[in-house]
Amino acid sequence: QAQLVESGGGSVQAGGSLRLSCAHSGYLYMGWIRQAPGKEQEGVAAIDADGSTNYADSVKGRFTISKDTVKKILYLKMDSLKPEDTATYYCVADSDPIPWAVVAATGGGYNYWGKGTQVTVSS
Repeated sequence: QAQLVESGGGSVQAGGSLRLSCAHSGYLYMGWIRQAPGKEQEGVAAIDADGSTNYADSVKGRFTISKDTVKKILYLKMDSLKPEDTATYYCVADSDPIPWAVVAATGGGYNYWGKGTQVTVSS
């Protein structure tokens, strides 16, 4: 059974920073997907087994995805946060590579999901 446990969400003012963490059981292909109220799921960032990364255009230059393979933790560092970043952020994972084109187009593609952590950015 997949185990993905997010932490690090919270409330912050615009321009601030947060770092999300996701403790997992050892997946190689992982990412972050967010969903704001009334909006569709959006692929935020992904990282592959070799460490290659992809980002949504809306977060490029502001968010950084990284992983600690020894501790089995996935991170999402979010800087220069904007009110439009407000959403529930889900840690996602899979045993097989998921093309970024799929993640970007569908806001999904991964088989395993955490329960999500709320990020609220006030103006």
